[in-house]
Amino acid sequence: MAFPSKPLCSQTWPAFARLVEKHGGIFGGCWCISFHLEPGEAKRGAAAYRAMKEARVREGRAHAALVFDGPNAVGWCQFGPTAELPNIRSQKSYEEGLRRLPDWRITCFFIDRERRGEGIATLALREALRHIARLGGGTVEGYPEDYTDERTSSSFLCSGTLRMFEKSGFRKTRKIAMRRWVVVKRVPQARAKHSTN
Repeated sequence: MAFPSKPLCSQTWPAFARLVEKHGGIFGGCWCISFHLEPGEAKRGAAAYRAMKEARVREGRAHAALVFDGPNAVGWCQFGPTAELPNIRSQKSYEEGLRRLPDWRITCFFIDRERRGEGIATLALREALRHIARLGGGTVEGYPEDYTDERTSSSFLCSGTLRMFEKSGFRKTRKIAMRRWVVVKRVPQARAKHSTN
C-alpha cells in the first residue's frame, strides 16, 4: 500500500477531527479519549471529550500514527507513554499480574468504515512502532483480542487483533480477559540519520 502516515499533531488535527466527525464522534462520542482519562474525568459528553482531546494534541500529550489517502485520514493507531494512557481495559486483572509498567502502550485503532479490510490497521501499527523508535524506543505493550476461531466485526475490535500484533513481532505474555491478551515488543531507538554534506 502507498498510503502515507503522519503523526497526530496540531497540523494533522483537522484531518483527525474530520474522520471522527464522519463517524459521529466514534463509539458514542468518545473522541478516542477514554484511554487518557484519569479517575473523575469520565462521563462528560462528546463536546467535552473533543475539547479534551484537542487540548492534549496541541500540548503534545496525545500520540497516534494517522494513515492518509490524499488529504483525508482513513485510520489511526493510538500510542503513547504509559503515563499518557493510564486507563486500559481489564485494568484490575492487568494490575494483579503486573511486574513492571511498559515504556509505551498501544491502546486503540480506528479505521474509516468505508476502508476496512484494506490492511490499514496493520499499516498504522507499523507506523506507530516507527514513531516510537524515533521517540526513543523501549518496551511496548498492546492489549489485543483473540477471535482466531470466531468471526466478528472488526469495528468492535478497537484494541486490534492478536494475530495482527503477533505478525508484527509482539509476543503474548498473559491473558487479562476472556479474549484479551497483553502482548509485548521491544523497539530499539532509531538511529539518527547523518548528513553526508
